[in-house]
Amino acid sequence: QVQLVESGGGLVQPGGSLRLSCAASGSIFSFAAMGWYRQAPGKQRDLVASITSAGSTNYADSVKGRFTISRDNAKNTVYLQMNSLKPGDTAVYYCNLRQIGGVYWGQGTQVTVSS
Repeated sequence: QVQLVESGGGLVQPGGSLRLSCAASGSIFSFAAMGWYRQAPGKQRDLVASITSAGSTNYADSVKGRFTISRDNAKNTVYLQMNSLKPGDTAVYYCNLRQIGGVYWGQGTQVTVSS
């Protein structure tokens, strides 16, 4: 079993920055891929960014150039640095881990961008 615990969400003004963290624990394989998804009210959950164990990254077009995903394999932790935040980035952000045997989700952390 795998547990994911997110932190770092909150309220920020447009143009501001936030850094999300997700710590994974349990039976984690070294080649697990990790990522961040988000879901706004009334919308589907969409990929924001993902990163492989080797460090290859993938971003949604809407966040390219503003968000950066990174991971610390020794700590089984993935980060999402979010800069130049916009009201459209408001959503619940979910951490995701994929490995042989399953897909796991965190409980979500709210990010609200508003003046």
